[in-house]
This record gives sequence, structure tokens and C-alpha cells, in this order.
Amino acid sequence: MAAKPTRILSLSLGNQTVGLAEFKTGQNGGLVLASHQTRELLADPAADSTRLAQTKLVLDEMVQGAGLKKAKVNYAVSAQSVFTRFVKLPSVGEEQVDQIVTFEAQQNVPYPIDEVVWDYQLVDSGDPAQVEVVIVAVKSDLLDDINTAVEDANLLTTLVDVAPMALYNAYRYNYADVDGCSLIIDIGARTTNLIFIEPNKVFSRSIPNGGAAITQAIARDFNEPFGASEERKKRDGFVSLGGAYAEPEDPEVARVSKMIRNSMTRLHAEIARSIGFYRSQQSGTPPQRIFLAGGSVTLPYMREFFHEKFQLPVEFFNPLRNVTVGSSLNLDEIGRNAHRMGELVGLALRGTSNCPMELNLRPVRVVKRHQLAERRPYILLAGVCTLLALTAWGLYYTRAAAVTNQVSDGLEPKVTTLKGFESRMTAARNEIKAQQDTAAPLLTAVEDRGYWVKVIEDINTRLPKDLVWVTSFEVKNPAVKPEAADAGQPGGKEKKNAITGPVLMLKGLWLFNDRPEPATVVDDFVKKLKDSPLYEAVDEPKQGYLRASENPSEWAYEFAIPLILKNPISLPTSRK
Repeated sequence: MAAKPTRILSLSLGNQTVGLAEFKTGQNGGLVLASHQTRELLADPAADSTRLAQTKLVLDEMVQGAGLKKAKVNYAVSAQSVFTRFVKLPSVGEEQVDQIVTFEAQQNVPYPIDEVVWDYQLVDSGDPAQVEVVIVAVKSDLLDDINTAVEDANLLTTLVDVAPMALYNAYRYNYADVDGCSLIIDIGARTTNLIFIEPNKVFSRSIPNGGAAITQAIARDFNEPFGASEERKKRDGFVSLGGAYAEPEDPEVARVSKMIRNSMTRLHAEIARSIGFYRSQQSGTPPQRIFLAGGSVTLPYMREFFHEKFQLPVEFFNPLRNVTVGSSLNLDEIGRNAHRMGELVGLALRGTSNCPMELNLRPVRVVKRHQLAERRPYILLAGVCTLLALTAWGLYYTRAAAVTNQVSDGLEPKVTTLKGFESRMTAARNEIKAQQDTAAPLLTAVEDRGYWVKVIEDINTRLPKDLVWVTSFEVKNPAVKPEAADAGQPGGKEKKNAITGPVLMLKGLWLFNDRPEPATVVDDFVKKLKDSPLYEAVDEPKQGYLRASENPSEWAYEFAIPLILKNPISLPTSRK
């Protein structure tokens, strides 16, 4: 049996927090937390498009700070990125399980099975007549993007788990002495993960409601940016106790606490519905206790709120209950953040012992790399054998080379003759290429013949049925400056930026109508034009290129919309 690793890296990739921990295996096989660090990401949902880029920058900083290089890492993806389904199957032989589960995955996963990375885990339900299967799947392209961000930070992926299942493994390791049904409420930034755990049963469900929902409510109420509201929540936020409890003297703090309580009340309703679903559809038993985990549960009075609502024992989840904390770490700081480290501990356990949930969503390229690493010893052995064989044949080829030289001397005249043929063939190829170059402009002209038809048909499909008419098209090449906006009107300003590239100037009339803003018929037309793959409509047509008649009694007004051609054909030049 191979020796267990002495160092295990765990990485938790949340929407707002990235956690990295280093564990070591103790002499008795237990876990020792050697180091731990976390970094915050921009919480604003408007920054979601840059989330992976932020993650990579943060990982680079954390890895360099820890002095890691090409270190193997186990990481978990968030529940909102993964499709999870619990399926009950009849008890069958092991040889049939893969076929049945594959069929169930094809039926349940809402994406084509060849576009996802998926895995499953059999769960002992305690009923010999049936077996429960946990199926998880993630889109391949999303997983590749996440894995690229991880490995670009100089880490090597060993295992990819799902956050709630890593948390489940941490619970089994630390709370093996707890009986009955336990409910873990893991409140993150975007989602709240519910994990129901019984001795022979597990079920998880994700609710799209987390700490960011509270911040958004604060931002709306105070009319301030998301980042400022996040700081306000951290500084002043707590769960209002309600009832006969006195409100804070600061009215703004009181407003924040009430908003937090309202958000948590909505979350409580969702959790209550999930408990009902678990009992009715999954044949589960009512929870006997609640464990709180995740970054958002640190708000003051969060535990008291859930105790009030559920009338059950509530405590913060401690994944370090059976984990030794290294002497170099700050115990107070680790204690304050322990409830956020469940995923990291669950990931580390995958490298030390068998776990009750062993899912692995490795990307295809990681699987191939691992397979190659497993075959490397055999490849090296084969290389040594090949080298020995080459050495044995070396003398033979030395003698063969001498014979070959004698034969090649006799073939020299024939080679000279063939070179003459080669010269004539090269000349023929050059002549063919010259003819192709001559014909190329003609072929291009044939292909460009239908270009304007496509452009005009595309404009026609986006033209409103009434109120707007196109009167002329004018192509300007190579550049045109937009005309003055409302040149004869007060406040009219001339555009300073020139439009570069071939431009199709679309001119026409729009009918005065009974809309609150009659000119919006042209704005709507421009919005539709912006969706075209053939051209790009210039922004703010009403301000830059829309000209009203000087006579207000006119029934129609002119407009001119520049369309910058995205893939224009070569336009003819004017001759003087």
C-alpha cells in the first residue's frame, strides 16, 4: 500500500470567499491543521463576469504567500454550479449498477450527457430492497474555466468535490457520536445549502437565498452601492430579536436589523418547506438539532433567531472537533472561523481515509493527466527495454549502413533523372498557383454579389411595421464624421468622435405619434439594429443623428442612423 501523503491542500471556492488550508497527517492517521488563510472577493453581483479572474488573482497571492509550487490540491465547487439529484433504485447486482445509474443520469441531468462531467455515489438507505444514489453533474465548460483558474495559480488538481458533500464528510468525521437527524444550514453569499443527515441517510438541497440577498435589500433601502451596503451589514448588522426587545438607539442600525430579520424570515420559510419535502418525499425524520455553517451565520443573534423559529438546539458547526490545530496558528482566530472551514476539512479527509461520500468531478484533461501518471512507470520500463534492444541492434545497423552506402552509389544516376522530373513538376505547380491568383478576385466578386442583399434583408426584418420608413441608403468609405445633433435646435452639440470604417448611412422618416416620447420609435428601431451580426448601430441616435424639421407642424421627421459594417466587402473607389 502506498504511503499516505504527509501534506494535503484543500481549497474552497465560494462566491465571496476563497479559503486555502494545509493539513498534515498525524502519527495516528488523524488530521493536523498546519495553515489556513482566506481572501474576500468583490461581493457585488455586477462583478460576476470577473469572478473567475478575481479568483485567479486571489489564488496567485495565496499560493505565492504560502510558498507553494506545483502542489496537489483538492478543491470543491459551489452547490449553485452543480446539479444534484437523489434517486432511489431497486437493489441490483454490482455489474448492473453502472448501467442503471447511467440511464438515470441521462434522464435526470438537464443537459446533454456529453456536455457535462458527472459522478455518482451509492448511499446505504438501510432498506435491503432499495439503494439510494446521489448523482451530481456540472457543465464541462464551466468546470474547465474553474479548473484553469486553479491550475494557473501553480496548483495541480487531484480531486474536485461538491461543497455540500465535503461538508457532509466533515460532519461524519467529527460527529460520529451524534444520533438522530441533524440539519446543517450552510448560509453562503448566494445560496443556502441544507444537509439532512441521519445514520443511514443523507439529503441535500440548495436555496437561492444567502447573505447577498440581505446586502441587496440594504442597498435598495439606503439607495447606496452594493459594496457600501456590504460594509454597513458587517459593521451594524444583526438579526433583530423582535417582540418586546428594545430597538437600537441609532435608527439606521434599527433599519438594518429589521431588514436582516425580514430576509432571515423568508429564508426560514424556505427551510421549513424543505423540511416538509424531506419528510414527505424522502421519508426522512424531523431534525433533532441544527448546525449553522457558512460566512453569513456570523451575524449577531443568528443562532437565537433559528432557535426561536424551530425550537430546536442550535449550535455552530465545528469541523475541527477531531482535528488537531497546529501550534503555530492563532487558536482564537481559528475558533472564530471554524464554522466556515467544513468544506476544507471534508476535502482533506479525502486524502487520508475512506469517506462516506467520495464524489470526484475531475475535468477530462485532469483525468487524462492522472491516467498518464499511473502509466508512467510502465512507460519508463518500456523505454529501458527499447534502449536495450536498440543497443543490441546497433552493431547490425552499423554493418547495414556500409551495405547501404554501396547500394546508394549505384542509385545516384537514377536520382539525378528524378530530380529533373521534380523541377518540371515544380514549374507546373507554380503555373497553377498563378492561375488561381488570377481567378481569386473573380471568385471574391461572385461571393460579394449577395452581400448587400443580406444587409438590406436584415434591416427590413428589424424595421417596425408602421411609424418608420427608410428612404435611402448611402455607403461612405473609408470614414465619415457624424452630423451635428439637432444643429438648428438650442443646446445642439456636435459629435467629437469620428466613426471609422465603412459606414452605411440609413436615412428615413418617422411619423409623429401619440407616444409620451414620439421619437422613441426610432430608438426602438436602433435597439433592434444593434442585435444584427452584420453591422453595428451607433449609440444615442436621438442625440447625435436625429434631426427634427424646423416647422413643428410637419407630420414626419427625418432620421439618419450610421451602421458600421462589421465584415464589409471591398467598396469601389470613386474616379475623378
